[in-house]
Amino acid sequence: MDDQSSRLLGLAERLIDTALKSGADAADAAVMRSSSRSASVRLGAVESTESSESEDLALRVFVGRRVATVSADVSTEIGPLVERAVAMAKVSPEDPFAGLADPDRLCDGDLDLDLYDPTEVPTEALVEAALAAEDAARAVPGITNSGGAGASAGTSGLVLVTSTGFAGARRRSGFSRSVSVIAGEGTGMQRDYDFDSRIHYGDLDPAEAIGRRAGERTARRVGPQKVETGRYPVIFDPRISRGVVGHILGAINGAAIARGTSFLKDRMGGRILPADVSIIDEPLLRRRSGSRPFDGEGIRGDSLPLVENGVLRNWLLDTATAKELGLTTNARASRSSSGVSPSASNVIVTPGSRSPAALIGSISRGLYVDELIGHGADLVTGDYSRGASGYLIENGELTVPVSELTIAGNLKDMLLDLALADDLDERFSIVAPTMLLGTMTVAGR
Repeated sequence: MDDQSSRLLGLAERLIDTALKSGADAADAAVMRSSSRSASVRLGAVESTESSESEDLALRVFVGRRVATVSADVSTEIGPLVERAVAMAKVSPEDPFAGLADPDRLCDGDLDLDLYDPTEVPTEALVEAALAAEDAARAVPGITNSGGAGASAGTSGLVLVTSTGFAGARRRSGFSRSVSVIAGEGTGMQRDYDFDSRIHYGDLDPAEAIGRRAGERTARRVGPQKVETGRYPVIFDPRISRGVVGHILGAINGAAIARGTSFLKDRMGGRILPADVSIIDEPLLRRRSGSRPFDGEGIRGDSLPLVENGVLRNWLLDTATAKELGLTTNARASRSSSGVSPSASNVIVTPGSRSPAALIGSISRGLYVDELIGHGADLVTGDYSRGASGYLIENGELTVPVSELTIAGNLKDMLLDLALADDLDERFSIVAPTMLLGTMTVAGR
């Protein structure tokens, strides 16, 4: 454990001790820290360099079945903060599901998943990377302007202590590079971007490669057309596919199930995806962005099948939502300054057997979507309507760019019609391939 974690662990332990002496029956304390440095450039000039650091704490106290949470900066005086939390808990309504995790489930927080890279990246190196990415993007024929480029480096950490005996710390590093450019002129201008984000600095894609991809993506968008309104098979680019999986995760979140606000609330044990598709949550993978040695309540999660051979098998649960649903937590609690809630870690979708080119090649006329606009997914009903742009598929090939479209359907039908390619990208906490979503309604001209 590093010196910063040890110092914050001591602070969390003092919070717990003070809370118990002040009348709390149980308590847990989380201290969250983050630091970051970034540089942004545009048109070959530095726009800004920034650095920030923060250390915040969240104390949750229980008085019987009453609970209260307070948050503050770590410089806040402990005594008055704890007194306020206990006083709030005493006048709060009873919550029959409130409580800490079962002590028998608590783990030893010391598990190295290789989530921290101590590399110190000078601000000058961040500036150089941003400039290199932008230069490479602007060198692509057809690029006429820049939306800017950036690079960043930072760390985040969590220290968690509970009155039931858990004490643990975890930290992770993060490095990123991004660039956005413009092609075309006047009302025909088109914009696109590319980026990379990694836990380890040495894993980052070269800035020039990121810039080149951004430039090429943008240049291909020039001269978009509209398609006739109708029904088309629709393929989602992986950066859009991750959002579809995100909708599934939102719909199987235990908090949504307990509130009855999910279109999947009655589907446990039923088929929601094709029989050849599974989704697994894996919190203990090494060097992966969603990994965590323990969850927000001090429990170590195991591999969890969310959907198995198309059948819904598990909700995402923390202790409180599990109790409300008459179940047991599966260690999917996340922690923030506002409290505890369920969330996934590394979500991996079973890949298909065909390449993206083969998936596209199976369609005589359809749409390949690589950008969505708006937040038109209703997770209560499953209704889905989004602004979209991408490319027309004709005779199994991508042809002209298309834009100013609206695609619509219902997630229940879209998910059952899925066909997946084999192009998994493990850089992200949601690992999802190119997706064919079947036939959707498209509003065009």
